[in-house]
Amino acid sequence: MDTNSNSFRVVMFPWLAYGHVSPFLELAKKLSTKNFSVYFCSTPITLKPIKNKISNYKSIELVEYPLESTPEFPPHLHTSNGLPPHLMPTLKKYFENASHNFSQIIKTLSPHLVIYDYLMPSWVPKFASSHQIPAVHFHIFGVANLAYFTCLVRDIPGFSFQSKTVCLKPSEIMKLVQAPRDNVEAEENELSDCIIGSTEMFLIKSNREIEGKYLDFAADLFKKKIVPVGPLFQEISVNNQENDEEIFRWLNKKEEFSTVYVSFGTESYLSKKGMEELANGLELSKVNFIWVIKFPEGEKINAAEALPEGFLERVGEKGMIVERWVPQAKILGHKSIGGFVSHCGWSSVMESASVGVPIIALPMHHDQPVNARLVVEVGFGLEVEKDENVEFWREEVARVVKEVVIEKSGVELRKKAKELSEQMKAKGEEEVDLAIKELKTLCENNLGKYRDIN
Repeated sequence: MDTNSNSFRVVMFPWLAYGHVSPFLELAKKLSTKNFSVYFCSTPITLKPIKNKISNYKSIELVEYPLESTPEFPPHLHTSNGLPPHLMPTLKKYFENASHNFSQIIKTLSPHLVIYDYLMPSWVPKFASSHQIPAVHFHIFGVANLAYFTCLVRDIPGFSFQSKTVCLKPSEIMKLVQAPRDNVEAEENELSDCIIGSTEMFLIKSNREIEGKYLDFAADLFKKKIVPVGPLFQEISVNNQENDEEIFRWLNKKEEFSTVYVSFGTESYLSKKGMEELANGLELSKVNFIWVIKFPEGEKINAAEALPEGFLERVGEKGMIVERWVPQAKILGHKSIGGFVSHCGWSSVMESASVGVPIIALPMHHDQPVNARLVVEVGFGLEVEKDENVEFWREEVARVVKEVVIEKSGVELRKKAKELSEQMKAKGEEEVDLAIKELKTLCENNLGKYRDIN
């Protein structure tokens, strides 16, 4: 690593999931251009796919955090990407059991700062603090979701997440996330430990254009400074460029705002029934669509088998099915895209807003239901309604898709999405630069205190 003797050394420690690693890596890139030497820490299997993404960033070094390897839990399972759900507790156990590796990393590198993730054990900030090193939590989800669940679990009154069209009640959110209350309480307790351990402030992947009032509410709720770092989008890759040309040739044939992009992120999957209802809904809408279909790792299924019989033949040139990684931001930015059928993962929400595309929300779990309500409240999307069993139906899918893409109401949604996009672009690098300034001040003040003590 090319280091500057005057630079600040920072250890970044994300959770072992691609959706967590990606924003941490984008923040690492920003820090590396602002006089920080970054040590990016994770398991070898998690670090492997990002090695080629930092070749132009000489101030970023990958640091391995190895877990114990056993026949039942070999190294290729030391990541949550593609991990069978029943093995997640095992991954967390092995991760915590390797705490001695983290302590050795800290002793060896002697960093000025540690930036750590949600799902990290409380010993991460505690250990950093014991070595007079500030530790800052980086929350990669939205702040409205953070505040809402905290108030829900702690029974704090006075916080209603609502607008003219939506109102999210505690009983409703518990049904939407499809999790027992004690599970939600356990997650909130883990998150509280992360925030409490954060020195003076914590970072959040958000901005004031979308979450201004919730940023202020949460700062008062947690009694900490909350510093937004903006959307932190991944750079567009040149991989699969030849295959991508086929996608854009198809999109170029479509009229402006006539097409919906359909994707549910890297770790959310529709059930077989959900696939059928969505497919039939898209067909009923008669709107053009490009649908990225993924299945959990290890399931040997192809899209043709999962889709309704004869579906591909009936939709013909109106639809395109893709079964691989695609350049999402580039597709969303295409002139033919008039809506984004999304699970409302936080990165997808921010990405859609940044390019000015309204969202057709189909949330599944975790933070997604609250994110979907936020999209509606801000005014750049509509949610597909579900029944009392949290199921959605083809007729409702078709209705919302047509409302966003074809009907007059879609014009206002696109107008609001475009306004958001322009506001976010106008801010440019301002938010992340202000966040980096806060981190530098934290490091400088801590060094000053440490010198005074000694």
